Amino acid sequence: MKTRLRALFCDHLSIMRGKYLPHSKIGDDNTRFCRSVFGTHYDRDLLDAPGSMVKQGLPDMELRWRGEEIRDSWHASTKIVLGDLYDDAGELLTLCPRGALKRAVAGWQARGLTPKVGIELEAFALQPDDYGRLVPYDAPGGVVYGTGPFADPSRFNDRIWAMADEMGFSLDMITAEFDSPQFEYTLTFGDAVKAVDDIVLFRLMAREIALEYGIVLTFMPKPVAQAGGSGMHVNLSFTDEAGGNALSSGPRGGPEHMNDLARGCLAGFLHHHKGLAGLIAPTANSYMRLQPGSLSGFWQNWGGDHRNVTTRISSEGGAKARLEHRMADASSNPYTTVAALLQAALLGVEQGYALGPMETGDGFDRTDTRESTAMTLKGAVADLEKDVALTQAVGPDLIANHVYMKQKEVRKTRDLEGDALRDFYVYFV
Repeated sequence: MKTRLRALFCDHLSIMRGKYLPHSKIGDDNTRFCRSVFGTHYDRDLLDAPGSMVKQGLPDMELRWRGEEIRDSWHASTKIVLGDLYDDAGELLTLCPRGALKRAVAGWQARGLTPKVGIELEAFALQPDDYGRLVPYDAPGGVVYGTGPFADPSRFNDRIWAMADEMGFSLDMITAEFDSPQFEYTLTFGDAVKAVDDIVLFRLMAREIALEYGIVLTFMPKPVAQAGGSGMHVNLSFTDEAGGNALSSGPRGGPEHMNDLARGCLAGFLHHHKGLAGLIAPTANSYMRLQPGSLSGFWQNWGGDHRNVTTRISSEGGAKARLEHRMADASSNPYTTVAALLQAALLGVEQGYALGPMETGDGFDRTDTRESTAMTLKGAVADLEKDVALTQAVGPDLIANHVYMKQKEVRKTRDLEGDALRDFYVYFV
């Protein structure tokens, strides 16, 4: 078989959509999809969501890519590429999450700063039992920071690592997380768009490789009710025009050494805390994870080397100075999530929001702040609707589509619990 092309985009539900295309498409090129994908829900319900044009003839949108961004795939005789979505007038589609991230990056570049991103993904491994029901992967010797066959008896993570090397992903770490069989995957820092391109492809690759071993690797926030949750921690820094780390004020990091840029970003995260939740923790299952004392970004707070705050200030300085935002989970679209965080941080810098005091509580028995995310998806989406500044910054059309789909999701999931709620999402996220 001649080498074919797999052209992909990450949609509003964080589902990877694409086509296999012939060898002739390997280069600068395009293909068309139905725009009404943006009205399609997990259960394949086709809804007249804003911008989806379901009742305007279900017209085309165009995915465009550059040949220089085509890369090797984990499948034989297949290249792979991510692209940007355009409407039928040739304008960048306002619903396109990758486009929203590029706009956010451009906003920072106008200030002479280039955003850098490093993302940590957490996932649970599930497998079918004798009756076809999904149960946790059998890794009875798994422990936090576990490596080797007791943590991963079938060694599917070895294959993920090997394939990541072949594809050119720069893996920083794979390890077992606290709740076996949970794993963490971290890619190294990079320019924001390239880093998110890498994370969405890595996530897809990891899920597809695990499936070859009979394992459903899910990045949904809480697939096992008795275990902890899985987050998508976003680490941010900025390179200045001289190539230095703009968040650094010297060789040491932490709250005692923050500069004005770091304070402004933090203030933006706190000011838009409630609105962000409806966008970056966007499923009913997200609010099983976002709870007090869960190390998950529930509270509207910040701190130093403290895993029970939403935004953590690294104690590393110099080139490694960074902010770690801990609320998001990978049921969100990673492009939209990073775009929203960059826009919230930029609003903090530009609007001069006041930064409240650092959290002094332990996050389990005592927390200074009383402000948090909503307790449900319904409440979080309402908070997002109220956050006009964040909506305008991220993109009002994208947010309108998101709010509509998530309001429908609230109704679709309100009577689901346990395995039924998990299975609404687990094969897609």
